[in-house]
Amino acid sequence: MLQIQHLEKTYKNAVEPSLRGLSLSFSTTCIAGLLGPNGAGKTTTISILCGLVKADSGAASLLGLDVIKDAEAIKKRIGVVPQSIALYPTLTAVENFQYIGKLYGLSSSVLKSRITHYLQIFGLEKSAQKAIRYYSGGMKRRANIIASLLHEPELLILDEPTAGVDVQSRNMILQFLQEYHQMGHGIVYTSHLLEEAQQLCDEIAIIDHGQLVVQGRPKELMQNQQAGSLEQVFLQLTGSSLRD
Repeated sequence: MLQIQHLEKTYKNAVEPSLRGLSLSFSTTCIAGLLGPNGAGKTTTISILCGLVKADSGAASLLGLDVIKDAEAIKKRIGVVPQSIALYPTLTAVENFQYIGKLYGLSSSVLKSRITHYLQIFGLEKSAQKAIRYYSGGMKRRANIIASLLHEPELLILDEPTAGVDVQSRNMILQFLQEYHQMGHGIVYTSHLLEEAQQLCDEIAIIDHGQLVVQGRPKELMQNQQAGSLEQVFLQLTGSSLRD
């Protein structure tokens, strides 16, 4: 599903590198969690995988395809849920989804069916004709996820998909991701909510300062670190000092 080898990345005028030889891989059979403190390199890693940022050196692949050589083929097979809301605020939800679906080349009939389907699943059917700017935070997050699902991607990549949402929205999103995975789709997921990651992910990789700290199944990592929770594992391995 995902393979990264010795990725290096330093942004222009940056004091420190964002990635320092990062290497890790996830199989196609798991919900993969990419975890780390602020500034660990998570968003940079995702941006490289999605073709938005070019690494200084190293290699990466998704679904067996090289992220540079096969960038166009990858874009058709993955869905990306960014940390920020990637929707036009003055357009309605339906107008946003129609525009995005057409970019993926979906026919009008298929697109209409999928929009209706996902609006119902995510509880937004009553607000379908409302401009996104009038949505609550949780509604925007749910709509953001729908936009990534219209072409039914093989691999879904989510960067903090539940940031700032209410308990009900978070529960609904996590339940959907588990069901989507059970249908045979891959998922790569980042979050600062360690309890959430412990509940959702089959396997996690914790990175810090642009390097892999540890990788494995949450229960195994908790046993190895003699910790009662994934959050305790995280703090033991990355420290408790504040991050910017």
